[in-house]
Amino acid sequence: MTSLQSKSSRPTRSADFHIDIGEVSTQEGKLYLYVAIDRTFKFVFFQAVHKMGRSSASAFLEDLIEAVPYKIHTALTDNGIQFTFPPRYKDGPTARYMTHMFDMRCQENGIEHRLTKVKHPWTNGQVERMKRTIKEATVKRYHYADHDQFKRHLETFINTYNYARRLKTLRGLTPYEYICKMWTKEPERFRLNPIHQCRD
Repeated sequence: MTSLQSKSSRPTRSADFHIDIGEVSTQEGKLYLYVAIDRTFKFVFFQAVHKMGRSSASAFLEDLIEAVPYKIHTALTDNGIQFTFPPRYKDGPTARYMTHMFDMRCQENGIEHRLTKVKHPWTNGQVERMKRTIKEATVKRYHYADHDQFKRHLETFINTYNYARRLKTLRGLTPYEYICKMWTKEPERFRLNPIHQCRD
């Protein structure tokens, strides 16, 4: 993994996902919400889980890889224990002789795992804003009797965002439309035709 502190010479159109986790609550109790947003395409992927940790973070990454039709170049996360070893272990035997589960999934899929600077959450600002947007559209506005009700509403919101919301940063296209546009221009970046992933 590498730190965000140095600038990269990669093309600006590389597929970089900003990933983070937050908490939400329904009448049934607490849920943890993994959220990922593509820096270029603005495509959003989420997963609500009952427990957060290395296993759920790794499973989330695997599902994200499966969900997008193109190759992911970079995963940008904070220094949470679900994504990396705690700082106190960085120079010890744990880090030298073991690979964190999230890093293993990254390595297996040719993804560079980059970390934000410690105590600088704004360096992962895109996903922080998306988490805030999600909460403002759901738990801060509506009451949910149970987790399933929240998940159904959140899925509807995210699908609307990805497939129907036109964004100024994408010149009036939706994230899905922009992905399809890039597929026609740079098909070598894709592992499958994104049109096959169109929602009904």
